[in-house]
Amino acid sequence: MLIDAHQHFWDPARADYPWMVGPAAPLRRVFGPADLWPELRRNGVLGTVVVQARSSIAETHELLALAARHPFVLGVVGWVDLTADDVADTIASLRQGASGHLLVGVRHQVHDEADAQWLLRADVQRGLAAVQEAGLAYDLLLRPRELPAANQVVRNFPGLRFVIDHLAKPEIGQGTMEPWSRLMDAWHHERAHVWCKLSGMINQADHAAWRSEDLRPYILKVLDVFGADRCMFGSDWPVLTLAGTYSRVLDALRANLGHLQPQARQSILGDSAIEAYRLGADRLSGARVAMANATG
Repeated sequence: MLIDAHQHFWDPARADYPWMVGPAAPLRRVFGPADLWPELRRNGVLGTVVVQARSSIAETHELLALAARHPFVLGVVGWVDLTADDVADTIASLRQGASGHLLVGVRHQVHDEADAQWLLRADVQRGLAAVQEAGLAYDLLLRPRELPAANQVVRNFPGLRFVIDHLAKPEIGQGTMEPWSRLMDAWHHERAHVWCKLSGMINQADHAAWRSEDLRPYILKVLDVFGADRCMFGSDWPVLTLAGTYSRVLDALRANLGHLQPQARQSILGDSAIEAYRLGADRLSGARVAMANATG
């Protein structure tokens, strides 16, 4: 059972995505469910978790509506303003909507904040408490600069499930491990309620010349820190199109997991996402039916 725990949808004609500039400018076009579905069928991916890409409650509503219409979307990691006084009410309102049961997590582009300690702000801590109370997961979008603050936040919230996106973006293209590797070691003590996505790696590598071997030291490091039962596959589609194809990303990951036992590989390729995001059995069954109908 293969689950893609990290993908996006967007339409730049309907909203602003300020990060789609420079090397990311080719992404400034529509990417929707009809574009992703053939990739999932081709690669045998049962379902996905769609993740926010702009700081907008409107986008969260849009993603929930898309998920309701497309059975392969198993859950939504949306955005809410963690610093708002009414953040708990906002989360409650989202969950009470027709597709609110598909909200499985919250994310903010922490690595775009000027303050490396943003996660430790009192108002953000209040917002994270609301996420924890709602039983949702929280995705950590980080670079190495934010890792110390994130590690402290995880210690502050032992009852909140955290998911680190994109291995916290090590400099794979430069082939450097430090200070990323040393900072990741701090997670050894917090792994009971922290997961890490094996995602976004090719966008941190040399876009034109990366090989699966380039990813291996970073994958092995994360596996050492978290274990296979706390790691999960994420394609980072459509961002991956800047440096490769869906099939090539998945093949590269599988090539680097060949030394693991089958159950460990299954944890990474599906089971960990189900556990971290509490993906429902009914939704999984619906995705199986949709896939069977499409391939039958």
